[in-house]
Amino acid sequence: MNKNLLTSLMLMTLLSFFSCGPTRDLITVAEVDLNQYQGKWYEIARLPNSFERGLNSITAEYRLMENGRIEVINSGRKIDDPSKLQQSKGIAKVPDERYPGRLKVSFFRPFWGDYYIFELDGAYRYALIGTPSRDYFWILARTPELDEETLKRLLQRASDEGFDTSKLIFPEH
Repeated sequence: MNKNLLTSLMLMTLLSFFSCGPTRDLITVAEVDLNQYQGKWYEIARLPNSFERGLNSITAEYRLMENGRIEVINSGRKIDDPSKLQQSKGIAKVPDERYPGRLKVSFFRPFWGDYYIFELDGAYRYALIGTPSRDYFWILARTPELDEETLKRLLQRASDEGFDTSKLIFPEH
């Protein structure tokens, strides 16, 4: 075999190995009561993403609609001018009832993104949300702050699931 071809094949194999995201599945919660899930959630932490850059006081509000889908309104205040509110409106759905923790969310139809609930407090006080690629992650809570013990445990769970918690942003409220 040509030495250059062999080198190219080895390099492509190596690059494809490093460019792959985590291969293990992100196991989601077995049950979600959308009536309990709806309402206002505060963003406690997130991985950096382009659509929340420069924002604090971030909330997500979910409202169950008559057609079974969920209205989503994400809001945040500009860090450099807190008088300016930025909002994004979208919809969410549960595409497969066998996996109620695996939602799809769209802010720009026809494009849908993963919204996996992989931990949910029994009283719906906090939730861990992520994507199977581990590129997106949020800690949401019903209050603007979580107690230190709960937050520490959730951060450990996220790390155990393969999320890079060293990059987390903790917005002010």
